[in-house]
Amino acid sequence: MYEHNLRFFALSFSPNFSYTNPMNQTRTRFAPSPTGYIHIGNVRSAIYPYLIAKQTGGKFILRIEDTDRNRYVEGATELIEATLKRLGLNWDEGPDIGGKYAPYFQTERKSLYHEWAKKLIEKGLAYADDTPPEQIEEYKKSSMAQKKPFLFRDFRPKNPPRWQEGVALRFKQTNLQRYHWHDAVMGDLSAGEGALDDFILIKKDGLPTYNFGHIVDDAEMKITHVIRGQEYISSMPNYLSLYDALEINRPIFAHVPHILGKTGNKKLSKRDGAKSVTDYLDEGILEEALLNFLACLGWNDGTEKEIWTMAELVQAFSLDKVQQSGARFDETKLLWLNGQWIRRLDLDDLYARSQSFFPESAKNHDEAYQKQVLELLQDRLKVLKDLKTMSTYFFEEPQTDLSMILDNKFLQKYEKSELANWLKQTLEILETTDWTSDDLQMKLNQLLETTAKKPAELFSLIRLALSYAPFSPALNDMMALLGKKIVKSRLQTAIESL
Repeated sequence: MYEHNLRFFALSFSPNFSYTNPMNQTRTRFAPSPTGYIHIGNVRSAIYPYLIAKQTGGKFILRIEDTDRNRYVEGATELIEATLKRLGLNWDEGPDIGGKYAPYFQTERKSLYHEWAKKLIEKGLAYADDTPPEQIEEYKKSSMAQKKPFLFRDFRPKNPPRWQEGVALRFKQTNLQRYHWHDAVMGDLSAGEGALDDFILIKKDGLPTYNFGHIVDDAEMKITHVIRGQEYISSMPNYLSLYDALEINRPIFAHVPHILGKTGNKKLSKRDGAKSVTDYLDEGILEEALLNFLACLGWNDGTEKEIWTMAELVQAFSLDKVQQSGARFDETKLLWLNGQWIRRLDLDDLYARSQSFFPESAKNHDEAYQKQVLELLQDRLKVLKDLKTMSTYFFEEPQTDLSMILDNKFLQKYEKSELANWLKQTLEILETTDWTSDDLQMKLNQLLETTAKKPAELFSLIRLALSYAPFSPALNDMMALLGKKIVKSRLQTAIESL
C-alpha cells in the first residue's frame, strides 16, 4: 500500500541538533499497553527515554495505554511496573505514585479525550461515522478495482449523524499537503498527501484510538520527546495533521529501528525464541547486563566500549548515535556480556543474587562453604541458572555415569582397565600431598610425567570421576575444596565401577 501513497526521504542528520525545550524541562514517557508480558523491544523503548530524561535532569513518566479492552490482560500492568523496577528504570510520575498530570491510565482519562474531540467537531474537523463494516469492505473492493489505494476520505459520508458514544468519531482531513518533519534518529523525512486519511479518533466504546489518545496525553502531560518504534513512521503524516488541527506544538520525534531475529532479516518474534524480559531475568541474566545489552542494541557511542553502567549510559547516550537500520538480537553476545557482569560483582552481592539458583542440597552446607563454591565458579558462569549444574557435586554425591567417561572424545579409545589404572596411580600420588591447591597442581603435573598422558586425557578422567558434570573449575581448585576424604572416596568408586 505504501509503495503507492507514501514515500520517505531520509536526509543526513543535523549533527548539532539540540533538544529545544520551551518549558525548560525535558519530559519523556514510556507508554506500554497491558496486553501481555513485556518483551525486550518494549524495554528498549523505555531505556532510551529514561536516559534522555536523566541526562537532562528531566522527568520520566510511565503511562498505561489500556484502551484496547479486547487485548487487555489482567496483571499485565503490575508485571510492567515490576519489570521496570527490577531494571532500575524508575519513573517520576505514573499509575502507582501519581503526579501533576494524573491519572496515568488512559481508561481513566475518557472525559478528557471527549473534550478534545469536541474541539475538532466544533472546527468541522471530525465527524461521526456509523458506516457498517461490510460497507467499508465494499469501498475497499471498489478502490482495488480502480487500482487505487483505499482511503476512507474518498468515501466520506455526506450526512453523518450527530456524534454520541456508541458511534465512532473520525478525523476529517482537510489540509492535504506534503508534510516534512525531523526525526532525531531517522533524519529529515517527508510524505505526500496520499498518506493522509480520515482515521478513527474515538471508538464505539467511547475510548480513544492510539492515534488520538497518545497525542492528547502527550500534550496534556507536556511530553517533550516521543521515542518509539519505527513502525509508527508511516502514521506520522496523520499525526502531524492532528497536531496542526489541535494547535499543538510538535514534540521531538525519534523512531528507533526494529530489533531483528538471529537471522537478521526480520523483526524478532516469539517464533525466533524471543522471551519475556522476566524470563531472562529469572534465568539468571543480571539486570545490569540486560540493560547494558539492550541500550547498546542499535546504539554505539563510536568507540569499542561494550560494558556500560547506568551512570555511564546516562552520560554518553544521544539519539543521533542510534543506528537507522535494525539491530540483530544476538543471545550469544548477551550471555558473554552477562558473564562479564557476573565477574564484576563482589562475592557477597553475587551470593545474594544466586540463592534461588543453588541446588537444594546446598542448604545442608553453611554459607561459608557455599561462598567458596561460588567463588570457584564465578569466572566460569555465563548465566546464574548454570550454577545448579556446575555446583551440585560440591554439595552431594554425584550419580556414577560411566558413559560420560567412556564416550568422552579424549578417553573413548582406551580400555576400562587402563582408565582404572590411571585413577589408581592418582590415588597413590595423592597420599603424599598436603592438600593445598598449589601442591595438588604440582602432584597432578608429576602424574602427567608418570603416566605419559596428555592433560586433556588424564585430567578429563579425574574431573569426570569426581563430578560427572559437563563443566567444572580448575581441577586442582576443585579437589582442594572437595577435600581429601571425598576425592579419595569418589576416585575409589570410579575405579570399582570401571
